[in-house]
Amino acid sequence: MTEDLAFAVELARRAGELTMNYFGKKSLKIDEKRDDTPVTEADRRAEQLIREGIGARFPQDGIFGEEFEEKISGNARRWILDPIDGTRSFIHGVPLFGVMIALEVEHSMRAGVVHFPALGQTCYAEQGGGAFLNDGAMSVSGITDLRDSTVTFTEKEYLLDPPSDHPVDRLRHEAGLVRGWGDCYGHMLVASGRAEVAVDKEMSPWDCAAVIPIVTEAGGRCFDYKGRTTIYGEGLVSANRSIGDTLLGEIPA
Repeated sequence: MTEDLAFAVELARRAGELTMNYFGKKSLKIDEKRDDTPVTEADRRAEQLIREGIGARFPQDGIFGEEFEEKISGNARRWILDPIDGTRSFIHGVPLFGVMIALEVEHSMRAGVVHFPALGQTCYAEQGGGAFLNDGAMSVSGITDLRDSTVTFTEKEYLLDPPSDHPVDRLRHEAGLVRGWGDCYGHMLVASGRAEVAVDKEMSPWDCAAVIPIVTEAGGRCFDYKGRTTIYGEGLVSANRSIGDTLLGEIPA
């Protein structure tokens, strides 16, 4: 583990400890942001903790997070943060929320951490170094038949939208099991071989940044609805290698 990744893992765990002070509390104050998504004091304080840690260790690095304005990079490095991915799960006392930290170097996702404080699980990876869940290596599944696959989704629109010929949308009818294990948790199910595809139809850069290096290093594929691997795309799909390659081959160029 490089110094950068070790630092990110430690910082994510510290932020996770902070969020647990608020988790399950009926007194938790919830605000609505301009995009009608919820935010809590835990979100803001966790991001502040991460930002302060990065600023003290790497003062020239940029910081791009969900809750505060971007700090422009003074070099080629930028940290991308989502202090609580799955805020709605967090608010409802569901333990499937994660603290997400990614490092981007020269516009390439170099490392990612997704920490689940309520589960005691940390997924992490860096470019060329493999993917890990706590102390064990992670790998996507080897399932090739869609009828045997498990597909997870976040937004109910994935099931409720009108019929579509897009290969990812067809999975809702063709997969053997379709379940709403959403947000970063669904993507980590793919990275660890417990599901074959995770689908998010709407994503922000901080939702994608940590997921991409972890799923990729676990042997999987990450792409948007146009087949592009980017944090600025139209949604995000994580898949094991076999099914991911099939889907990518069917997405119109």
